[in-house]
Amino acid sequence: MMLVDRALAERERDGRPIRVGMIGAGFMGRGVARQIIQYTPGMVLAAVSNRTLSGAERAYREAGVDKVSIADSVAGVVKAVSAGQPVITDDPLAVCAAENIDVICDVTGAVEFGAMISLAAFEAGKHVVTMNAELDGTVGPLLAHRARSAGLIFSGVDGDQPGVEINLHRFVSGIGLTPLVMGNIKGLQDRFRTPTTQASFAAKWGQDPHMVTSFADGTKVSFEQAIVANAVGMTVARRGMTGSDHRGHVDELTGAYDVDRLIELGGVVDYVVGAQPGPGVFCLATIEDPTQKHYLNLYKLGEGPLYSFYTPYHLCHFEVPTSLARAVDFNDAVIAAAGPPRVEVVATAKADLDSGTVIDALGGYHTYGEAESASATTTERLLPMGVAEGCTLVRPVSKDATLTYDDVRIPEGRLIDKLRAEQAAVFG
Repeated sequence: MMLVDRALAERERDGRPIRVGMIGAGFMGRGVARQIIQYTPGMVLAAVSNRTLSGAERAYREAGVDKVSIADSVAGVVKAVSAGQPVITDDPLAVCAAENIDVICDVTGAVEFGAMISLAAFEAGKHVVTMNAELDGTVGPLLAHRARSAGLIFSGVDGDQPGVEINLHRFVSGIGLTPLVMGNIKGLQDRFRTPTTQASFAAKWGQDPHMVTSFADGTKVSFEQAIVANAVGMTVARRGMTGSDHRGHVDELTGAYDVDRLIELGGVVDYVVGAQPGPGVFCLATIEDPTQKHYLNLYKLGEGPLYSFYTPYHLCHFEVPTSLARAVDFNDAVIAAAGPPRVEVVATAKADLDSGTVIDALGGYHTYGEAESASATTTERLLPMGVAEGCTLVRPVSKDATLTYDDVRIPEGRLIDKLRAEQAAVFG
């Protein structure tokens, strides 16, 4: 951040702002728009694409921009951006292809659609900074690989919990400790929440009921921790992670894990429910050096062998401009898969499901996601949560059963399935 603020100040002074093309203008997208427009000198929200033009216009209007152009082609987007006129469109590919857009910000949360716009951005030579954890947790390793091969960045964001965890991991590793647990702090966990049970909460905060349900039923945290695992080479201690109910401080978790087991596994991702300081993240790390242990004890981190580090908040859209600048000015991904998938998110039945059921969207009524090792996912032919939507059950599935590819018929012609096959081929 200390480098980013100076780089953005220099851009503002020189009149050469980073030009952002944002795809998606929902609750979070409107927050990103406000943050860029109102609070980020050296950066402009050049274009917004949304399914409805009214939604894109709303993102600008609520951030204080009343006059926008409307474009229906690449040329229209390019012309408006060249003129310094904010532009909206319902064609995301036009934003991706416009040569005077510097970086694409995906704020959609849609797997198939997110895959399409990421590939289009790469094709146009653009970095992609994504808030689409569902996409990242499904084909993030392949997209990161494709981006690196093209000299581009595919990255998550600072403000979401995975990005906060990776920033913490980089700090802890940088001072010489070995992270063994990367953890996420949740306030609620109930696998059987639905859009019906979460409707009033969603309405209160102006959010989508399906998205809110994915937070409550464990799907979102599973995707988040899969992304972290894939970035740093960790795994899970068991399917679904440990997920302890812990009402104390995260510092107390230093005694909750078997250090030898953690080392044997190469570190694990996990989450706790109800811990303080919520809703932050934590890292439990170790070090062998007895002199450094003495210093850590002096500095009130205890005697080890595990030491607790944490960040007590995650600020979502507030930090997205920093992530965009890291990609454009420093070629630095906040968080991206480092190689093959280590952890996947698999679909588990939220209720008894009959043959013929067409599985609904993430955060819906049919499934919740659980984090599982990639090796087990492959060996057992488990159905990834990111491909489950739209699949048709070919036999009944019991509540809490993990779905497999043998349980479903997959729709034909989907991009996400092609990318999954490519990912498997690339990483063997």
